[in-house]
Amino acid sequence: MNEIRKSPVDSLGYNFITPTWLPKGKDEYYLRNKQNNSGIQYRQLTAHEIEALVRNRNTSDNWGNILVSEAFNAELVQDCKFFGLVRIGKLEPYYLEFHNLRRPVGLYNSTIISCDFGHNVVVDNVNYISHYIVGSDVMLVNVNEIATTEYAKFGNGILKEGESENRRIWMEVCNENGGRNIIPFVGMLPGDAFIWTRFRDNHIFQQKLIEFTDKAFDHHRGFYGTIGERTVIKNCRILKDVNIGSDAYLKGANKIKNVTIHSSAEAKSQIGEGCELVNGIVDYGCRIFYGVKAVRFYMSSHSQLKYGARLINSFLGNNSTISCCEVLNSLIFPAHEQHHNNSFLCAALLGGQSNMAAGATIGSNHNSRSADGEIAAGRGFWPGLCVSLKHNSLFASFSIIAKGDYPAELSIPIPFSLISQDLSNDQMQVMPGYWFFHNMYALARNSWKYTDRDKRTDKSSLIEYDYLAPDTINEMIRSIDLFCEWTGKSYLAQKEKTTKKEIADAYAIGKKLLEDKDPILDTLVIYGEGLENSHRKVKILKLPKAYHLFKELIQYHVAKQLIHHIHFHKLTSLEELKQTLPANPLLHEWVNTGGQLITASQIEKLKNSICSGKIKSWKQVHEYYQQQADNYATDKLHHSIAAYKKVFGINIKKASEDILRNLLTSSITTREWMTASIYQSRSKDYQNKFRQLLYGNKSEMEEVIGKLSTNSFILQEKESLETFRKEVAKMMRVFKLPGGKKRKYDL
Repeated sequence: MNEIRKSPVDSLGYNFITPTWLPKGKDEYYLRNKQNNSGIQYRQLTAHEIEALVRNRNTSDNWGNILVSEAFNAELVQDCKFFGLVRIGKLEPYYLEFHNLRRPVGLYNSTIISCDFGHNVVVDNVNYISHYIVGSDVMLVNVNEIATTEYAKFGNGILKEGESENRRIWMEVCNENGGRNIIPFVGMLPGDAFIWTRFRDNHIFQQKLIEFTDKAFDHHRGFYGTIGERTVIKNCRILKDVNIGSDAYLKGANKIKNVTIHSSAEAKSQIGEGCELVNGIVDYGCRIFYGVKAVRFYMSSHSQLKYGARLINSFLGNNSTISCCEVLNSLIFPAHEQHHNNSFLCAALLGGQSNMAAGATIGSNHNSRSADGEIAAGRGFWPGLCVSLKHNSLFASFSIIAKGDYPAELSIPIPFSLISQDLSNDQMQVMPGYWFFHNMYALARNSWKYTDRDKRTDKSSLIEYDYLAPDTINEMIRSIDLFCEWTGKSYLAQKEKTTKKEIADAYAIGKKLLEDKDPILDTLVIYGEGLENSHRKVKILKLPKAYHLFKELIQYHVAKQLIHHIHFHKLTSLEELKQTLPANPLLHEWVNTGGQLITASQIEKLKNSICSGKIKSWKQVHEYYQQQADNYATDKLHHSIAAYKKVFGINIKKASEDILRNLLTSSITTREWMTASIYQSRSKDYQNKFRQLLYGNKSEMEEVIGKLSTNSFILQEKESLETFRKEVAKMMRVFKLPGGKKRKYDL
């Protein structure tokens, strides 16, 4: 049966901290007094004020425990029940208004237990508010319960004094069986979540991260809940153990328990009707509306949950939106989009800039007898309509998957690929470079869009949005090697006889065919290896074209990095440039660490520094991220030079003037092709007769979808191309390259 305890009514509102956990020489208000930094000077009620309060149908167990500011107006407190120590700021004859909600300043028809209030608050029809510190100009209207317990942790996965380990809150990300679980904490970055899910066999490392988290928070019992200035809470049911920042707006929420809601005047957070949030952290500028359910979760800044979305045991990166669907046990990096009710994401690690189409069920099919599978995908992951994938699968950056039920695990190391099913031949197909060949508009626009829509007020974490970056460059380099091998093997497979030497030289044979653009490639069917866990052959489409595309992109990337480097350092001669370049650039591996790209060697160094005790806190971990961000431009330049040397065999530091000139002029050609492809891929939407079926004429179509000639992104890209041309032309003149004219470089 239910245990109903009875206590004297005069004890209601007192002994918030169990005496066992009260430090020697401290009273139950010692933490409350630290938390209340309003600066308000409180005083005792006068006899006249007490008389007015009683006349207005207010009650208190002890009027001596009602403290008020100098400008307190007793007439603005009506029909309230007070218990314990209650402190009230000034109340003046105004009314507050927010979104057409108008209420007079004061406390009305509420039960108030041991709370502090700032100046000119509205507390109207709050059935129960207990142990809260409320800022000035706050509106609390029609709320059933707002309460804090002595062991409140506000979403942090820590333990309070006397609590056993089984009380700790964990988030089971990436894997349903808890094998990669992490502890949520206020201030957690996507990179923190990521590194915590790695190195699971290093028990020292894992224990250190637990210690970092525990050390970052006070474990004493007795902290009050807080509601920041200008926050509005109306028509909500239950708020328990919730910290709320300033300028937040909560309306119609069903239940919020053990949650921190960050909010500020610059980054307001909002929670709307029918939402239920338990054991989580909501970062600055987030919006949660219409029947959302979130349990054991972390929402990074400026993310959104809408329209019945379910987010459970998951970490959601910055600037992401999830609507309607269900996301379980996932770690998602910044700029994720998922809008459809029948999409499902489970046990996944997504590198960000991702988009889930309707009917996609990612991770819903287990290939083992336990819920221990995982899916990991690089940046730009885009599973299309009704895609079903099985654990375990791995995808390179910017993989797009066509509609279909994929019956086996996949390992796709080639970036920018379209993965599809040829059902008539029972065959999977991979088209490398798909985005550049067929949808350059979307690829380029998305890169611009993510940067433009990055609403973070704190951008100390450096998120990479460019589709050409060290991670994708490395993937293209590995792909080039695979292309050579696969081409050589496919060529030899169609010959009647092959020698052992030919088989051993398959890579070299394939490379020569690709470099020479041998006509036989036009008819050669090329198959990939190790892409699908099945006996089916996987056909590689347009491989020769992708081979040359990837080489061109690597060349274009190094040219862009050099141009940026010259601009930033204001270099004015070729000799000066070469002095700033590395003699032996290394081709490092890079790790997408929560949207920030960091070399694998630096991640290893971070791990070792944590294990050795050199790094002792999350604050120092974040400072380490910042150091890597500060070095990123230089590291990226050096990496691009190493990549260029790997693919073309040329060390730019030792390159001749002709090589540098050709590199720069080739970058213009590539940029021109990209800009033309952006226009052409978008223009198809205007030329397709089926897309014109629903419009009476061209004029109506342009009125509905806009004119191609006035497309703002296309116009912006054309302007960017012209700027790029001018930059390169100036550079060639400054560096006195062949065909250039000496001129002071105008920076």
